[in-house]
Amino acid sequence: MNWGDVLRQNAASYAAVAIGNIGREYPNGFNCHMREADDLPRRPKDITPVFYGSYDWHSCVEMHWVLVRLLRTVADSAPAAEIVAALDRQLTPSGLQAEAATLSGPFSRAVRPYGWSWALTLAADVSQLARDESADPVYRAAASRWSAALVPLAQAVTKRFLDWLPKATYPVRYGIHQNSAFGLGRALAYARDRAEAGDSRLADAIADAADRWFSADRDCPAGWEPSGSDFLSPALVEAELMALLKPADEFAGWLAGFLPGIAAGSPAAIFTPAVVSDSADGQIAHLHGLNASRAWCWRRIAESLPPGDPRIEPATRAARTHADAALPHVVGDDYMVEHWLAAYAVLLMT
Repeated sequence: MNWGDVLRQNAASYAAVAIGNIGREYPNGFNCHMREADDLPRRPKDITPVFYGSYDWHSCVEMHWVLVRLLRTVADSAPAAEIVAALDRQLTPSGLQAEAATLSGPFSRAVRPYGWSWALTLAADVSQLARDESADPVYRAAASRWSAALVPLAQAVTKRFLDWLPKATYPVRYGIHQNSAFGLGRALAYARDRAEAGDSRLADAIADAADRWFSADRDCPAGWEPSGSDFLSPALVEAELMALLKPADEFAGWLAGFLPGIAAGSPAAIFTPAVVSDSADGQIAHLHGLNASRAWCWRRIAESLPPGDPRIEPATRAARTHADAALPHVVGDDYMVEHWLAAYAVLLMT
């Protein structure tokens, strides 16, 4: 399977879904930390004036990232002018300054670390597009505007990470938003960009937390997966994070201790796509995301192993099997799926 070709075939429909999502304020699952009576916003847009759509804050951040990633990777197959216009409307300096203020308050805990990490993923991709000398000058100029506007938000999220990680004695290992490994992995590209610019604090904090939490892990009970509302595989997102942090030979050895049965297709649970019985149920619908995110993890694991490793073939096959289960649901399914699943499809294919 050529992932780039699949993405090009679907880029226009994914972009249309994302553009529609980021401007759709309702329905909305807004999470509000109340400090006193009547301490509720009149509407989501009052407190999060940029990321108010896509049902919830983190999904809206994801959909903005989808548009940037499409512009970075398959602009010739995507409605690029519409994407630029939509992001220019959304990613304004005043709006993002307000988002930074919101992320500096109690609301921030509701999106830790999942929303934080997607915000930094967005900032990293925008910055990379702005620096890409091979990109269309129009897109680079637009990305430069967005990158400058995103600085306050990225700084607010970085501070949150730096305050939190040293206090987080234990990781969260289940397969939804609070998963620690996924949060660290998504934040890493931004952290490494900052390290190259001379500020390694976040990259160092991520590496330290991952080492404390995961380096000694062995014999992961992955056969217990999935739980009923997972959209992440606790086993595979941890392995994907360690693939990012460890040299290939060290990762291969670590993976042999963590998931020793991969070459034999064991445990079968993580090689078998989840059954989704009701796409309209927001929690059950998460399982479409589990299939997509497993496909992404299996692809990254296969690509991170040394040539000739016997685990590459079963990992690659598992990526394709899970993609086949997930990708038909990215466009045209219930809104409980469509408001976010494109992010995992694009993550898989890029």
